[in-house]
Amino acid sequence: MYCCSGILFNHESERRGETFVTRKITLAAARIKQGKQDKLYLGNLSSLRDWGYAKDYVECMWLILQQDKPEDFVIATGEQHSVREFCYYAFKRVGIELEFQGEGMNEKGIDKATGNVLIEVSPDFYRPTDVVNLWGDPTKAKAKLGWNPSKTPFQELVNIMVDSDMAKVASDGAAEKVRTNLAEYLEKGIVK
Repeated sequence: MYCCSGILFNHESERRGETFVTRKITLAAARIKQGKQDKLYLGNLSSLRDWGYAKDYVECMWLILQQDKPEDFVIATGEQHSVREFCYYAFKRVGIELEFQGEGMNEKGIDKATGNVLIEVSPDFYRPTDVVNLWGDPTKAKAKLGWNPSKTPFQELVNIMVDSDMAKVASDGAAEKVRTNLAEYLEKGIVK
């Protein structure tokens, strides 16, 4: 039997569910930029993760299955980034420069241009048993598979996700406008 295990660290994409912290951040950046949300509430901004692009990880999975001898591999970037850093780059992508002030539960992300608090830490999302430091070692995958864990750098991954959510939020707004206009036309008898 040919069996391999891929131990995948956080793999993100524009298709990630909206309840995951990365999508929560990119959607909030898009909504705040487009005036559809005022603030983003998060947990520990100092948590460190090894985030990579899901598309790159799928490529590594395929490479694992091409080996003559089955082996297990860690699929990760080997780089750590904080939730704070993810926020910084997501908001930067939409043209908002954040400055972080305070620590722990009192930390806030403030728009440098307006002084508005856009990010606050909430006890509802602060998990006391959360693993603060996740970091994978892709050395074996790089050496044996020739896989490049840095194919999509961190900031590019954030940009891909933000760009997708900017388009999603804009199209959601356009659809809402059509529904509103249609309701008005029906009410006025313009459309039957």
